[in-house]
Formats: sequence, structure tokens, C-alpha cells
Amino acid sequence: MLLPVADNATVWRYSRLLLANYRAPLVGVVVLQAAAALASLAVPWMLGSLVDAVAVGTTAAHISNVGVWLTVAILVQTVFAGVGQRQAMVLGEGIFARLREEFLDTITHLPLSTVERAGTGDLLGRTTNDVDRVQWVVRFGVPRVLVTSVTILLTMVAALVASPLAGVGLLTGVPLLVVSAKWYLKRATPAYLESSKAYAAINGVMTESVEHAATVDELSLGRRRRARMTEALQASWHWEDRTLYLRAILFVGMVLGYAFPTAVLVVWGAWLVNSGLATVGAVSAVALYSIQVRGSIGEFLFWIDEIQVATASLARILGVKLVEPDRMPTGEVPADQEIVARAVEYAYRSGHNVLHEVSLDLVPGERLAIVGPSGAGKSTLGRMLAGIHPPTGGAVTVGDVRLVDLAEEQLRSEVALVTQEHHVFLGSIADNLRLAKADADEPEMRHALASVDALVWVDALERGMETEVGSGALTLTPAQAQQVALARLVLLNPHTLVLDEATSLLDPSAARHLERSLNAVLSGRTVVAIAHRLHTAHDADRVAVMDDGRIVEIGPHDELVERGGEYAALWHSWQQD
Repeated sequence: MLLPVADNATVWRYSRLLLANYRAPLVGVVVLQAAAALASLAVPWMLGSLVDAVAVGTTAAHISNVGVWLTVAILVQTVFAGVGQRQAMVLGEGIFARLREEFLDTITHLPLSTVERAGTGDLLGRTTNDVDRVQWVVRFGVPRVLVTSVTILLTMVAALVASPLAGVGLLTGVPLLVVSAKWYLKRATPAYLESSKAYAAINGVMTESVEHAATVDELSLGRRRRARMTEALQASWHWEDRTLYLRAILFVGMVLGYAFPTAVLVVWGAWLVNSGLATVGAVSAVALYSIQVRGSIGEFLFWIDEIQVATASLARILGVKLVEPDRMPTGEVPADQEIVARAVEYAYRSGHNVLHEVSLDLVPGERLAIVGPSGAGKSTLGRMLAGIHPPTGGAVTVGDVRLVDLAEEQLRSEVALVTQEHHVFLGSIADNLRLAKADADEPEMRHALASVDALVWVDALERGMETEVGSGALTLTPAQAQQVALARLVLLNPHTLVLDEATSLLDPSAARHLERSLNAVLSGRTVVAIAHRLHTAHDADRVAVMDDGRIVEIGPHDELVERGGEYAALWHSWQQD
């Protein structure tokens, strides 16, 4: 399943609203560039006047004066163009910053079930390739489109003022430009959308193959993964070839569109001069305008092409906003801290349940261990109990309120999930901890680190908690990263915790020591521990054994061992290992 893509109407409506928020700086850029364009347009005008003056006879002083004014015009044009370009770049940065923040806010609130069904490539492609394409156009394209548009418009006006009859010759290329652009625009956006989709597929195949290289080697899937990459590359090649063809047609029409008027002006201008309808100087000025405007038209059409690429990418970025939420907060407040699952079912794919009418009452303050073979549904049940996914059948409630009816902030104050996956964000260790509690002070953070046996190695760092970690900075070991994740949990301070093999990246002795340290911190809280190390189950108040998406046994460790069922077999096998 791919994430939605916004239609053209949505893209242009969003673009207009976005630019409307920057109306004042936008007008300022246009004014500055208009002043620069007017200064540059004075050069052909003065040269044309000089030609007429020389034809009827003039003085060296007059020529010197024109030279001085030409120099002044060029200097004025340079100053206004430089300042205008700077302001345009500042404007582009501001627009892109807002777009980036909105996009980040959107993707961090996407339903996880939707992200998982969409796969790695689609979202990764939108957050990398598509963002890069939009960034390029917003930072450089928007300013240049403003500049070239103003320049082209004022050049046309100046040519018509210099000689209305000769200026008409400049318009002869417009039909070619309009026809080429119209033909191109009709086909470009759909082609670029397919191209972006193809790149997303490449990202997905490459990322999945690299991240799971060990599995690929173990199951001898190399040939299959290479074949899948070849398919993705062939699709990308096809759409690159298609978009290149569209650009080739556009650029042919573009070259003819701005080269044809110059040829026309040579013939048309000569006839006007011979007929006495225009002076040589006026025709010369218009001819210079036709040459001067060619660069602006070429640049304008170049950015039109880039804007089509960015429009397709923006449609994919905005499409993320169209994902329907999987929960709607009702404002209800839980009456107590008791979490209850009733006849819970869940299917990642319709008709293929991985949980089958699971019912479970969590006793406040108890330690419940969930064990079972791989694929039994343990992690899926943990996600249901933490409110990560809404069940496809049945319900999970806290204090008689469904978890999916709670706002995200309230949900995390009730129950939180820590998995075997760990994430370290670029910033200081303190910044990483404050993701759980924004106003946490140093004593609180030190207590959280001490609770997970991390304070010793953090204090040993040169800058302690202010040490920069993450991409491009200090790289934490998997065990250290997991300890930081667990310290966040301590700061979050929910009454119920779901630990999905949260200490799996630590060696057994370290994991055991950490879990004992956590026991003191987690005292009085309800803890659901999903684990493959059965010493966790031994220490729990109750153990739930899962198999094939069902709870097949539940009870205290000693009782289940004496019963001689599924758990007893797992326990004896684990002891032998």
C-alpha cells in the first residue's frame, strides 16, 4: 500500500496559502528585482538613442555623457539585483523552513499501522528525494522565477515603448512558447509522479536489503533481492527516459520561441526603417531587448521544468497529510489505572488475523511476562496494550476508556512502550532525554540515567550530559542507546509499561543487572514484559504464554512449571540452553 498523493488542486491551493503568509517579503523582492530590471533596460534604450544621435550628428561630450549614464545604470542594476537576490534567498529559506516543519509534524503523527503497511521505501522517498527536490526549487527556483518573470515583463514593455511597431516583433515567439509549455505541462506532472514513485521503490529495496543483509545471506535471498533491485532500476530508467523526452521537446520549442523573434526583427526592422516608421536607433534598442530577454526566457523555462519536478514531489509530501487518523480523542478521562483487553483481534492484512479474541486483565502494580515462540503474536499484543494500534476487533481500555479514544499525550501518561529498537537523535544526551519530558531538570535526568545504569559512562564523557550524540557526533553503542531509551521511559513516568524485549541488546549479565535496577524504579507500576530470556518470567507475578495469536496459559511461574504444559516445556528447554 502506497501513501496518498495530493491532487493538483490541493497542491496549488496549499502553495497559494503558503506564499500568502509571506506577502510582504514577496512584494519586497519583486520591487527590488523590478528596480534592477529597469536599470538594465536603460542600457539598450540609451544605446538606441546614441545610434540615432550619431546618425544625425552629435558631439564627443554627448557620447561621454551617455557612457557615464550607462555606467551608472549598470552599477544601479548590480546593487539592486544583488540585494534583491539576497532577499529572495532569505524568502526561499523561510518558506522551506515552514514547509519542513509542517511535514515533520505530519509524519511524526502518522498512524504506525499505516506506515508499516506502506513499507520503508515510500515514506523514505518522500522524506529524502522529494524533500530535496522541493528544497532546491523553494530556495533557488522561487526567487529566480520572480526575477525572470519581472525581467521578461518589463523588457516587453520597454520594447513596445521604444518602438511599438518594432516591439510587436518580439511577440512572434510567444505562440511557440505557449504551445510548447502547454504540451509539456499536460504530461510532465504525471510522469514526474511516476518517477518519484520509482525512486521510492529503489530506496525501499536498497534499505531493506542492507538493513537485513544477515537474513538475506542466511536464507540465500541474494538473487531474489538483486532481481527486485533490477526491476526497480528498470522502472526508474523508463520514467527518466520519459521525462527526458518531455524536456527535449520543451527545450526545442523554447529555443525556437526566443530565437525566432530576433530573426524577425532583422527583416521587420529593416522594412520599418526603410518605410520611415521607425528609426535605426529604436530598432536597434528593440533588437538588443530581444537578445537581452533570451537569457531570462531560457532561465524561466528551465525553472518551469524544475517546478514540475517539485510539484510532483510536493504532491507526494502533501499526500501524507491525507492519511486518515486511526484514533479520535473523545476527551473521556479514565476512572482508574486498570488496563483490560477484551476479545482483541488484530490483522495486518484483512482476513489474516495474528491475534484471535485475546482477553486479559492487568492487575495494577503487577509484573506480567508474556512469552512464547517467535511469531506467536507477543509483540502485536504488546502494541495493543500500549495503544499503538487500534484493534481490528474487540477493545483495550484503561479505566473503562478505550486507549484509542485518548489524546496522544494523555495516552503516554497512562501507558508507554519500549521496544528492542532504539533511536538516538542528533543533539546532546540531555536533548535526547528531554524528548520524554521537555522541562526535565538535571537532577531528574541524572536520576533517570542512574536508574538504568547509564550515569557512570555518561559522567565519564568529556561534557557529560551535554555531549553531542547521533549522526556526525559521538556514536553510542547499541547497549548505551538502549539505556538512553529506557531512561526516557523513567522520565515519562507512566503507570503502565510495556517492555518488548527492551534489554535484548545487552549481554545477559548486564541485562539481568539492569532489570534489577529497573525493578526499584518500576515499583508500584504495572509492567508487561515481552521477553525471550525466561529469567524475566521467573521474576514476574504472572506469566502469559502465547501461541498462534492466543493466550494458551496464564498464571504464576511455579504453578505453570508444575502444570507441565507449554510454559514448563519452554522453561526446561531454556534452562538446558
